[in-house]
Amino acid sequence: MAYIVQKFGGTSIATVDLIKKVALRVKSEVEAGHHVVVVVSAMSGTTNKLVDYVRELSPTYDRAEYDAVVSSGEQVTAGLLAIALQSIGIPARSWFGWQIPIQTNSQYAHATIEHIDGAHLIADLNQGRVAIVSGFQGVSPEGRVTTLGRGGSDTTAVAIAAAINAERCDIFTDVDGIYTADPRYVTSAGRLDHIAYQEMLELSAQGAKVLQRESVEFAMKHQVRLRVLSSLSEAPGTLVTSDDELVLQKKKISGLAHTLNEVKLTLTSLPQSNPQLEIIKELLEAQHIAFDMLHSTLSTCGQHLDCSFTVLATEGERAIDILMKAKNNLDFNDLLRDSDVAKVSVIGSGLQTGHSPSHKLFQTLHMEGIEVQAVSASDIKLSVLVPAKNAGRAVASLHTVYQLDVEDC
Repeated sequence: MAYIVQKFGGTSIATVDLIKKVALRVKSEVEAGHHVVVVVSAMSGTTNKLVDYVRELSPTYDRAEYDAVVSSGEQVTAGLLAIALQSIGIPARSWFGWQIPIQTNSQYAHATIEHIDGAHLIADLNQGRVAIVSGFQGVSPEGRVTTLGRGGSDTTAVAIAAAINAERCDIFTDVDGIYTADPRYVTSAGRLDHIAYQEMLELSAQGAKVLQRESVEFAMKHQVRLRVLSSLSEAPGTLVTSDDELVLQKKKISGLAHTLNEVKLTLTSLPQSNPQLEIIKELLEAQHIAFDMLHSTLSTCGQHLDCSFTVLATEGERAIDILMKAKNNLDFNDLLRDSDVAKVSVIGSGLQTGHSPSHKLFQTLHMEGIEVQAVSASDIKLSVLVPAKNAGRAVASLHTVYQLDVEDC
């Protein structure tokens, strides 16, 4: 009997009726002879409401208390699904992160899983019960509840799959797989049958919201075979595995991702001779604030630098607070905030083959009259920062240029 992990996102369990349908899907796996662990998110919209409550009280909230509040949504869903399964004759119980335990570091609001002891889960599964695990949460060394960042239930599911050596990990969401671009912006986007971990990792990191980036990192590290599919259809979904499992000829460009939830911060008139950029990095990293698209330009007189970078919009106020407190040390003149930006990224191994893919990107944006404010690149990723109003047009145009459009869409 194989161990199977299934993860259901908020839209799949948004109502009691949908929870009943999920219970039937879980039942079918049990009747097929599998031991099943189900990881659940909060019901759709619940976490956003809880986050709004916290921010209404304080924009610079205590992150440990934030975790205490927002982790409650998954606990409700776990209990409800356990009850739904019991009502159709399937033995089940709910598990919270601290009960397993899922041990994390103390980086509240964006904790990292350090260890999972799967012995208790395995023992319960072998007794014939379905384990319903509250996603998104763990326990810190201090014994406090932690959360894994938005989308963290994906990481919970993959980490548990690794801990119990599951045959596969199915991620059920509101789309039927991984697409070459966000279908809401590109109607000609097509579903990928198979994608390698590394390319999926870049898609997630650059704004594709189907899988949390940390979940893909965990899957790649522990070689957990992922399948992304919809709970509302029977489509086979997209398989996410190691590169050597890819059977068909890979496309040079796998897909596009974009994000609108970042802000650009600019520190003006920094002293050119001092290591201010390293100090800025250290200040933000010490508070676990991720930043991207870092670049600097010389002022007109050539004596000072203007330094710009992006952070998540949810971290904008904290980043500004940190930098303003260090203003005297950094010796900058002003701090500017621009929320009207978007990051557009091209992902694919073909970026390593020469200048042609990158040339196409810049040429296309130039022809569309879209300003490029910053550039960031890696072996299989090329990102540009553009005005937010142009993001949709940029993604659609590039999707066509890279020949990703599906015919008859």
